[in-house]
Amino acid sequence: MSPPSILWAQRSSEFDEAANVVYLTIDVAELDPSYKLEITPTHISFSGHPTLPAATGTAAKVEPKTYEFELDFFAEVEELKRTLTGKHLALVLKKKVAQEDYWPRLTKEKVKLNFVKTDFSKWKDQDEQEDEEEQPEEPQGPPGGGMGGMPGMGGMGGMGGAGGMDFASMMQGMGGGGDGGMGGMDFEKMMAQMKASGMGGLGGEGGDEGAADLPEEEDSDDDGPPPLEAA
Repeated sequence: MSPPSILWAQRSSEFDEAANVVYLTIDVAELDPSYKLEITPTHISFSGHPTLPAATGTAAKVEPKTYEFELDFFAEVEELKRTLTGKHLALVLKKKVAQEDYWPRLTKEKVKLNFVKTDFSKWKDQDEQEDEEEQPEEPQGPPGGGMGGMPGMGGMGGMGGAGGMDFASMMQGMGGGGDGGMGGMDFEKMMAQMKASGMGGLGGEGGDEGAADLPEEEDSDDDGPPPLEAA
């Protein structure tokens, strides 16, 4: 018997059937579809050969090499899936007993089989699998990404929001800071001019005060029309 190279890996889970499996790969390139495979809960047997290209003459009489093997599983399994490609025959077997602990080996007996090797492309240690299952989800930020402190716009990097505006200082600046505020306008001077022009009622100090400040009418040299002569 000439066994093919066999690669295997496993997962274990007490609750998830999809994560409680054995991966088995029979490494025979261009395996002829006429292969024979029998799987029972505790045993597997295989026989097959690669497909040879059409040949003539002496080469046509050469028999393809036949690969065969059989072994007993460590525990009971059930076939879930098989896939035949140009490189191999891949099997997925479900472990009948759902448990967290890994199998210590593939075979029932503790024997060394040189043709059975670990499939490192699919293998994960049990502690790595547990870490992957227990890893918490990453916290998600606020919708829209950033600008934390949006309520009230109080946290937009130093702007302070509308609540930080000092209206008293603003009014003080308008009332005569430096050049008189508002383009250099002198409010006291303006009020004096308004009083002089008769608008002194502004400010609530009495509407008649402005009228009292008006200059009296000057006497005119024109005494008006002469009186009518008596008839």
